[in-house]
Parts: sequence; C-alpha cells; structure tokens
Amino acid sequence: MFTNVGTFDRLFRLLIAGALLYVGLSVYAGTTLGIVLNVAAAILALTAVFGFCGLYRLLGINTRNTETNSQS
Repeated sequence: MFTNVGTFDRLFRLLIAGALLYVGLSVYAGTTLGIVLNVAAAILALTAVFGFCGLYRLLGINTRNTETNSQS
C-alpha cells in the first residue's frame, strides 16, 4: 500500500483530530459546526491511521521518510 504521510505528520494529525473531536462533541454538540469538526477529525484520524492522504497525493507531497540503502 502506498503511504505518503510520515510519522511526525501522523502523530500531529492524531493530536489535532482529538482536539477537534473534543471541541465538536463538547462545545458545539448538535450544531452544524460540531458536525463539520467531527467529520474533519474523522478524516484526519483516518489519514493518520492509514498513512495515506489523497490531497498530498494530488499535490505530490510525501512527508514519509524513504529508506535509502547505504552501501558500506
């Protein structure tokens, strides 16, 4: 499976997803903004879990460290 989201990016996405989910469920519960925040949190969490971001793919961005074979 193709991945284009690096470790730091994945952790950052999970952190932001948690914050958005908290705000969406506690502060803006039952409102349109709350739903939008929860959907954004779900998207960020899924891209973090799977390590793939469609927007990154469209823009040609890859934050994942590629392994290089070093010859000794």
